[in-house]
Amino acid sequence: MRVAVTAALANDGQHKPLVLTGDMNDTVQAATTQMLLGPPGSEIHTGGFDHPDHGDAQRLWNLAPLMPDGKNYSRVFRGQKELIDHILVSAALVKPLDSITVEAIVDQPQPLPSITEDPGARRAAPSSDHAPVVATFADL
Repeated sequence: MRVAVTAALANDGQHKPLVLTGDMNDTVQAATTQMLLGPPGSEIHTGGFDHPDHGDAQRLWNLAPLMPDGKNYSRVFRGQKELIDHILVSAALVKPLDSITVEAIVDQPQPLPSITEDPGARRAAPSSDHAPVVATFADL
């Protein structure tokens, strides 16, 4: 995926809107997620965020830091809430931050089940064990 993102953002990646979403089966801090983000140093809510640099043309920003407390997880694993479904966006979409809202839709008719390592335990379950993660970009 990182190779495809780099190719898609080639030649003026600063201005190309790109969204990469999905169940990445890894947390924000996982090495596999970090590889998708590209060069480190200007994540949302860090000192480098407001300082453009040469990495921005290839960088993706994970919108997870914009999620409100209590709605910042997409799965419950052995009783622990975790975010493994992500929305990553290019430089063209990440600013201004105040125009973006992000949340996991955890308030559902059936609460998210707590799953385990046993993949067969939910084989006949009627609903997903993941909450959808949604981002809204107000000024587009």
